[in-house]
Amino acid sequence: MTTTTPRTSLLGEPDAPLTPYPPERPRRRPGRVLAAVLCGLIGTGLAGAGGFGLWSEHRAANRPLPPDAAYREAASLWRSAPVDSLLPPVLAGPSTGPGGADRTWTRVALAPDADCAAALAPDWQALLAATGCARVLRATYTDATRSSLVTVGLVFTPGSGPAMAELAGRLPAPPAYGFADGQRAAWHASVRPEAPVVVYTVSAFADGRPLDAPLPAAEAVKEGATGAVAQAGLGHEAKALADLAGRAVRDLVLPPAPSAAPSPASPSAAKPVPKAAGAPVPPPVRDSPRPPAPDAPPAPVAPTAASAPPAPASPEPTP
Repeated sequence: MTTTTPRTSLLGEPDAPLTPYPPERPRRRPGRVLAAVLCGLIGTGLAGAGGFGLWSEHRAANRPLPPDAAYREAASLWRSAPVDSLLPPVLAGPSTGPGGADRTWTRVALAPDADCAAALAPDWQALLAATGCARVLRATYTDATRSSLVTVGLVFTPGSGPAMAELAGRLPAPPAYGFADGQRAAWHASVRPEAPVVVYTVSAFADGRPLDAPLPAAEAVKEGATGAVAQAGLGHEAKALADLAGRAVRDLVLPPAPSAAPSPASPSAAKPVPKAAGAPVPPPVRDSPRPPAPDAPPAPVAPTAASAPPAPASPEPTP
């Protein structure tokens, strides 16, 4: 019978490494997993609903209003729009002066918004009784030479489109602001089709000279019109500033029209691009090679080894 002595570790010999046991996996509980999934779904739904709400609000805010709604909304521009967008500090009118001259006007006086009874004459108030009158904005401009003054007025009403159209052609000379009514030279009044607003202008000499009854701008700008008012171009100024003020109201009411994208042109409809003067013209492309010129000499042929003449024999040496 053989006995085996157990092996003992020697001094200084490293111990054998211990084999680690695999960690015990945590047990999954179905309730917790289901709750986590539900929380994730609920959070995703809330985030999506919030994003959709913000997108809907942004789209509704940027969506243009229907024409009838925009027309009614324009009645409150006197309090919702900046005054510099309705009556800008500087107005430029290219080719609006006599003979197509360019004109520029600077705002020199700005009145606070006023009641219709305080800003308009009785004849204007009587005509606006059918449409109502909400507020009046006024400003006075001068030209670059400071030789003329022009009052620009905006009358905002709650009237409907048909009621406002009845005012066209019936409005008399408007009151002035910044100068006396006895100094009025030419005037213009129009009803805006895109808003319940009446735009009026009245011009005067800056030196304060008194004048007779003011002329309608349409008469003062006629070809061959005589008189100091027509020759000074005060009719042109009244008409031009009325157009510029009406354009400012239109730009606030109507959204800018989207630019039309150019449609791709078909090859058959393509037009050649004109060449600049003096530009070199490329030669036309041909399907076959161009034949040589009739007078051109034939190209020399390099001699080959077969056609080359034999080289002369060297003389034999004499004894």
